[in-house]
Amino acid sequence: MTTETVPTKISTTEEHERAAYLQDAQDKAVLLFNEIERDYIRHGISEAALSKEIHELGTQRHGIRTHWHKRVIRSGPNTLQPYDENPPDRIIQPDDILFVDLGPVFEAWEADFGRTFVLGDDPVKKKLRDSLEPTWNAVKARFMENPDMTGEELYDLACEGAKQAGYEFGGVLAGHLVGSFPHERIPRDKISLYITKGNKESMGRLNAQGQKRHWILEIHLVDRARQIGGFYEQLLTVG
Repeated sequence: MTTETVPTKISTTEEHERAAYLQDAQDKAVLLFNEIERDYIRHGISEAALSKEIHELGTQRHGIRTHWHKRVIRSGPNTLQPYDENPPDRIIQPDDILFVDLGPVFEAWEADFGRTFVLGDDPVKKKLRDSLEPTWNAVKARFMENPDMTGEELYDLACEGAKQAGYEFGGVLAGHLVGSFPHERIPRDKISLYITKGNKESMGRLNAQGQKRHWILEIHLVDRARQIGGFYEQLLTVG
């Protein structure tokens, strides 16, 4: 007969420190994105070239030595594609919508941050961009009512939030764990530690070290009729 080992909960002080490190990593990501928006988002450059420029910016000015996931820059119809896809490189157009999704590691702590930008004055694209943050906030508010909900339950809420905003949810994931680098993973398992269909575990469950698990919430809204999408992600359980 085997028994499951119950993790010993760590101290409140240590939990506060871990949360503070994650918040600091995200704050640094915000500064990086502010610079990207101010100086790098423009038309006439390819997604791949912009990705390279952002990589150099992070290395030279923000002390980033590694990213824990691939850099994602998507524009135009490529914004419909979820993370796992790798659409053909594309030149950013004068009236485009695009998003940037980065996973920089600051010192030993991961950030995961995504934002959407609109070039030009297309009101349809601006409406989609401006729907992202309110949808993210609404889904977070539902999560905070029951932080022990399952990953599947939160995924369903993200899909519901997208529909209420007038869009379709664009991915099979609405988030994942984040932590010290590298964060907890199960090889070849894309369900257990993700906000997705099939994850029946409580998001409030402690990890094997007795630590609180911290989560990223990502919102991917798509308008398939107009072939555009937008993306917004940041820390769910800190801040």
